[in-house]
Amino acid sequence: MDFLKPETVLDLSNIRSALVRMEDTIIFNFIERSQFFSTPSIYEPNRYPIPNFNGSFVEYALLQKERSESQLRRFQAPDEHSFFPASELCEPILSPINYPKILASYNEEINVNDEIKEYYINNIAPVISVTQGEQQENLGSCTLCDIDCLQALSRRIHFGKFVAESKFINDREAYTIMIKNKDAKGLEAAITNAAVEEKILQRLTEKAVAYGTDPLLRVSQNQQSKVRSDVLVSIYKNWVIPLTRKVEVDYLLRRLEDDY
Repeated sequence: MDFLKPETVLDLSNIRSALVRMEDTIIFNFIERSQFFSTPSIYEPNRYPIPNFNGSFVEYALLQKERSESQLRRFQAPDEHSFFPASELCEPILSPINYPKILASYNEEINVNDEIKEYYINNIAPVISVTQGEQQENLGSCTLCDIDCLQALSRRIHFGKFVAESKFINDREAYTIMIKNKDAKGLEAAITNAAVEEKILQRLTEKAVAYGTDPLLRVSQNQQSKVRSDVLVSIYKNWVIPLTRKVEVDYLLRRLEDDY
């Protein structure tokens, strides 16, 4: 898809292809994180004293990374959402790109990164880590892996806004009725495709096995996946997909605010 050509971005087949590629990114990021201990100290606020900063080591590193990336205009892209507000980031060094309007004008106000960060720290990092405990020599490595995971999850979940916009413009009359009636349950039912979701979970199972094991080992050599497929499927089924659906519904409920 090309963000300078809205018709390619709002094509559902292109969106699904992009989501499939994001699965790969998330899995490989989880695999990288899985080689380290859980290292809970990096998530504790002010555990490591940092001048002029109130927060955890991971949050500090994430802020520094986003400041650097904002100078490269990362967060001007329609599919990127920073964890920190624009007031804490930097002005781009590169000249801005004049992206055409693809999503509704309020779309940036729909940002679930705080939920993503909280869930990742409390529910994902502990189960994908090789074991519980601290590794002082790997504090930085754990942190960098966590940031990659967080940003990949954020991009994937917020991509639901493109799904929502695509479905709205393809069935504007039906969605308009539900939006006027503030029918959140009806919207959720309309955007849910159980067959597609089941295919996602099946694909994740296969990818976890394929990407997370040594292909040179024979079956009899007791291959072990770096990230268990059942863990990955559970994360998607119980959190990634539902939170993406929430983003879509939240976006659609306000869709009539934009008259275009």
